[in-house]
Amino acid sequence: MSAVIECTALRKEYRRLRGGVTIAVESLDLAVTPGGVFGFLGPNGSGKTTTIRCLLGLIRSSRGSTRLLGASPDAVEKVMRRVGSIVETPIFFPTFSGRRNLELLGRIYGIGRKPVREVLERVGLGGREDDLVKTYSLGMKQRLGIAAALLKDPELLILDEPANGLDPAGIKEVRELLRSLGAEGRTVFLSSHLLNEVQHVCDQVAIISRGKLITQGPVSEVLAAGRAAALSVRLADPDAGATVLQAAGFEVVRTEGGLRVIIDPAESARVTEALARKKLYVSELRPEAIDLETVFLELTAEQEEPAL
Repeated sequence: MSAVIECTALRKEYRRLRGGVTIAVESLDLAVTPGGVFGFLGPNGSGKTTTIRCLLGLIRSSRGSTRLLGASPDAVEKVMRRVGSIVETPIFFPTFSGRRNLELLGRIYGIGRKPVREVLERVGLGGREDDLVKTYSLGMKQRLGIAAALLKDPELLILDEPANGLDPAGIKEVRELLRSLGAEGRTVFLSSHLLNEVQHVCDQVAIISRGKLITQGPVSEVLAAGRAAALSVRLADPDAGATVLQAAGFEVVRTEGGLRVIIDPAESARVTEALARKKLYVSELRPEAIDLETVFLELTAEQEEPAL
């Protein structure tokens, strides 16, 4: 299956006025296969938006190559009819309505008014489409940006922080929208810092830090590889429990109100047996939930520069 997005040894550097260079992206290899939702994660300044700009032909890479739907940057305009995108905060005419802004875009694309009505309804702006954009909240402007990206009925969507400024209800709606778009056979390339949302909506994920790829794969595999398996243990005397378990050879970390025991949850019987021998009994024993935020912080922390 050929990739819809490819980066091969991608490097982007900026020359400083006083000499030297700033490296935004370094030797980035990335391949996104068709269909589903792909999460592109990294701390602020990690190179996410720079990578997207290189893919869309908005800036030139310093080295390496990119391909979008098989097209190189020099030929990317040939495939842009099949691509919808949001890069950073969408910009619209503030004194025009949301509908009018999209109708103007539609004229450029050769699209009539019916798709405008459909995409406005789909992103939850039905009933507010005739209000001036200057009266829109940041979240509403983000929704309008998604509507603009959908206007061409694209097979590939590249969305840079599409949930920025949305309240919890709006985030949930965007999550459901992205899921439905991926289920239709489109490819959604999602750059976001809302890690919990990415975990729930994405099929695949790539994490970058300081312009370099840290890990890539199915969300379940990234979560499984991110940290050691562990059990969360609660008992009446956690200090005594920690002493007993450490003496029995377990790696134990004190947590708020309990213990974290580094062990495969399938071997939980060993933990309860060691405690019971010393007449210590657990009130709670469960596998530790591994979330993408924890894995993300652990993986990217290794890439941070040491403090001076």
